[in-house]
Amino acid sequence: MLRARHGAARYGSTIYAIVGHAWNLSKLLFVLIARGMSKFGVLVMGPAGAGKTTFCNALIQHLRLNKRSCFYVNLDPAAEDFSYDPDLDIKDLISLEDVMEEMGLGPNGGLIYCFEFLLENLDFLTRDLEALSEEYLIIIDLPGQIELYTHVPVVPTLVKHLTRFGSLNVSLCAAYLLESTFVIDRAKFFAGTLSAMSAMIMLEIPHVNILSKMDLVKGSVSKRQLKRFLDPDTSLLDDDTNLIEQRGGRFMDPSDKESVMGGGSFHKLNKAVAQLIDDFSMVSFLRLDVQDEDSVGGVLSYIDDAIQFHEAQEPREPIDEVEYGDDAIMR
Repeated sequence: MLRARHGAARYGSTIYAIVGHAWNLSKLLFVLIARGMSKFGVLVMGPAGAGKTTFCNALIQHLRLNKRSCFYVNLDPAAEDFSYDPDLDIKDLISLEDVMEEMGLGPNGGLIYCFEFLLENLDFLTRDLEALSEEYLIIIDLPGQIELYTHVPVVPTLVKHLTRFGSLNVSLCAAYLLESTFVIDRAKFFAGTLSAMSAMIMLEIPHVNILSKMDLVKGSVSKRQLKRFLDPDTSLLDDDTNLIEQRGGRFMDPSDKESVMGGGSFHKLNKAVAQLIDDFSMVSFLRLDVQDEDSVGGVLSYIDDAIQFHEAQEPREPIDEVEYGDDAIMR
């Protein structure tokens, strides 16, 4: 009996030693992984007027209330008014106003020139971002010209520098904002959804697509109807009488003035766009109301999951075992 007890004690001490070594090994692996991928960020993008900067402000406020660190980067060379001053501002490198004046370019051409200049001076970004630890969420606010990330390979090149080819090695996701009022005009909604899908394909990083300004459509769209927009339903176009002009069960002549003004002449094109979106089956939306703290927190949780933010934070020590009399309890 004594020999059996002694053997059990030795067996227990061996198991305890193995668990201890395993825990030390897990901590070592965490350090190695953290050194390899120690920065996290979100690109905030979308068409003009979608509420990108407003979302950035709400995100910063939410992070501060929850004692989380963030680093705000403004990459819109035309932006002027900020609720929170950017920690890094592209206007310190180049401004759209100066480019338009000196180069004789328009707003869109000037914006592309600003980003091309940024790509030639990427140390402007690298210098400040390299010092950040894994505790920071880097919030990058982009301008509203969607051609920068759907047509022209400017932002995709920037993303590759931040994530793969540069020294920063940022775990990055994109938050694409689309104004919720687009659901009123269904053809416009599918056009916006197509631009979101184009950005997803061009950037090749995790995406969180968001319907912003939800407070503007409260009372106008039922919850049941809204679900069909969150996961875009192609049959929405069939239900939209504003897009379909019919006479005797047939569509009107596409060249007819009434058909053009009513949108009926574009119905087949809109259906083709919707079908393309459905074939790829890539885009779904989250709801966002920046005035609702829970709504902002919910969107942030999806962003954290996309970049695996919480998985990279240092794990806590195992719970210690404390003896109280004859019983062992956990604390």
